[in-house]
Amino acid sequence: MSTFLFVGLGNPGPEYAFTRHNIGFLVADRLQHGLGAAPFKLSKQGFVTEGGWKGHRIVLLKPTTYMNLSGQAVRYWLQQEKVPVERLLVVTDDLALPFGKLRMRTKGSAGGHNGLKNIQELLGTDTYARLRFGIGDTFNQGKQVDYVLGNFAAQEQETLPERIEAAAKAMLDFAFLGAERAMNLHNTK
Repeated sequence: MSTFLFVGLGNPGPEYAFTRHNIGFLVADRLQHGLGAAPFKLSKQGFVTEGGWKGHRIVLLKPTTYMNLSGQAVRYWLQQEKVPVERLLVVTDDLALPFGKLRMRTKGSAGGHNGLKNIQELLGTDTYARLRFGIGDTFNQGKQVDYVLGNFAAQEQETLPERIEAAAKAMLDFAFLGAERAMNLHNTK
């Protein structure tokens, strides 16, 4: 049985709960529910739970380190669970993608995302899988922080559950089908 570490990036605290920047937490919550896993429990550097999926063990992590220090929690839990970096998948928001579009990659730059930047820095590699969830970029100049820390627009909220479901499915496909097939299935939609 292979163990995978799935990390949803976000910020802890009720004030951030349904913000665009917390889409990683929302996807992790959906995955926890879908796996029938126990509720998340506060542990070292994050909220953690685990479940099984088609012969694989999935450890779910929502870091409590805040976005900019996500790498601390990711590194700790990779070591704690003895998960090779090839079985790590991080889900995060992406301003460069239209709302709800998914893009999975097995390596690449942080693309200006501070959470990914810190993970890359502390793991010492950019070769780890990430699932980017598009949040769009419909904000005025100088308003990026307000936008990412703001709630989804009413129109976005209508389709948000199905897009979160699609992201959770992409993550499970990463474990069951492998990165290449999961990318082929989910990057085109």
